[in-house]
Amino acid sequence: MTTAPNSLSQLNKVVVACIDGRRLKGYLYNFSALKDFFDLLPQENPLQERGSRIELNSVKAVFFVKDFIGNSDRARSDCKDSKKHGRKIEVKCSDGETLVGMTEGYNPQKLGFFLFPVNDADNNIRAFVINKNVVAAKWV
Repeated sequence: MTTAPNSLSQLNKVVVACIDGRRLKGYLYNFSALKDFFDLLPQENPLQERGSRIELNSVKAVFFVKDFIGNSDRARSDCKDSKKHGRKIEVKCSDGETLVGMTEGYNPQKLGFFLFPVNDADNNIRAFVINKNVVAAKWV
């Protein structure tokens, strides 16, 4: 693991959606869209506890979130006039889940791409979707 952070402001709050259905919650510090792994620090005591190595080949997406609770009952917005940059894309994952958002960097030849929610009220700030686990993608 890399040098540990010394404040929570250096950490990103994430929910990691694994391809086996698990959801891991914690903080990441050394994430890069160019590396095939990162270290996930635990939700509790992230500055005192050692993190776990997460290999992206076992991950569907990494959701950068505002809080760990979220609201799965909230209706998703289908904003056609989003002020977000990029193009709107619909992505179907290998587990059947469909993600919709805006992206500026979809390239199926790369490790993954960032997806931004169309609704600012969404708990997700952005998601890094792993291309290997995408079965279909279409511009909407």
